[in-house]
Amino acid sequence: MKIVIARCSVDYAGRLTAHLPLATRALILKNDGSILIHSDGGSYKPLNWMSPPCLFIAQDPEPEQRELGVQQLWRVSHAKTADVLVVSIHEVISELEHDLGEDPGLIKDGVEAHLQKLLAEQIETLGEGYNLIRREYMTAIGPVDILATDESGKTVAIELKRRGDIDGVEQLTRYLELLNRDPLLAPVSGVFAAQEIKPQARTLAEDRGIRCVVLDYDAMRGVDDSHLRLF
Repeated sequence: MKIVIARCSVDYAGRLTAHLPLATRALILKNDGSILIHSDGGSYKPLNWMSPPCLFIAQDPEPEQRELGVQQLWRVSHAKTADVLVVSIHEVISELEHDLGEDPGLIKDGVEAHLQKLLAEQIETLGEGYNLIRREYMTAIGPVDILATDESGKTVAIELKRRGDIDGVEQLTRYLELLNRDPLLAPVSGVFAAQEIKPQARTLAEDRGIRCVVLDYDAMRGVDDSHLRLF
């Protein structure tokens, strides 16, 4: 991983266009090929980013760009789309590069881990004919919560959250992009399952062809008896 603190401006062109004016930011280049641009605010979310697979090229700025103070030019293009992110660096303040090694991945506990176990045991909750392949199916970018097959025998990747938001959809999208490169698994569809799914996340998921499923945790663990309800 490489972290650069620099005064820079950023331009993004693709499905949308965006511009970040000149300011001091943290630029993170990961070994998986992704780049993230952070400010000193906005919590954990980057201001802009490019997910892998993408191509990174460091270029010399043009003479007119040098006159404006640009010292380095980073061009990051997505391998599957026309999306391009250009970072114009005016000053490098600090730079750190370090190999973090292999990450064991997120170890889940509490409700989310129990949800995963319950859904694996009750995979038919997603539909008649669903069959479990395995839990925690490992990929190069982390484990898919559940890998299964649907009623037609096609592979389905399932991402589980307690509360489903846009970040969870993005995570599942990255898994699907990777899994669909494997001819033994493709075509792989996605299911985004959670106890609660935010409207923005549902809209994004459905736009990407990902099915959304709301899970009733109490019913799955057998503590919600419909016969005891008044309504």
